[in-house]
Amino acid sequence: QVHLVESGGGLVQAGDSLRLSCAASGRTFSRYAMGWFRQAPGKEREFVAAITWSGINKYYADSVKGRFTISRDNAKNTVYLQMNSLKPEDTAVYYCAADPSRPSLLGTSQYEYDYWGQGTQVTVSS
Repeated sequence: QVHLVESGGGLVQAGDSLRLSCAASGRTFSRYAMGWFRQAPGKEREFVAAITWSGINKYYADSVKGRFTISRDNAKNTVYLQMNSLKPEDTAVYYCAADPSRPSLLGTSQYEYDYWGQGTQVTVSS
């Protein structure tokens, strides 16, 4: 069982930055691929970014490429999402997710992830 807790969300203005953190329980965090997803009101959950167990390989949704950066610190059991140049359309609840089955793959579907955090709200005002 993996327990994930997101933090770092908040209310910011367009153009600002935020860094989200996702702390994971368990000694095998370093074996998991990790992902970030988001869900805006009335919309389906969508993929944002993914990172393999080593942190070497990363993948981003086109909508955030060049603005967001995913990273991880396996010693701290934490994955991060640095969000720069935020836009109002980035407003959503952001979730981190863990995929223990495919640590070297970059899953973009929510169905590829087994464990989820409770989410953290990000609101970007114009």
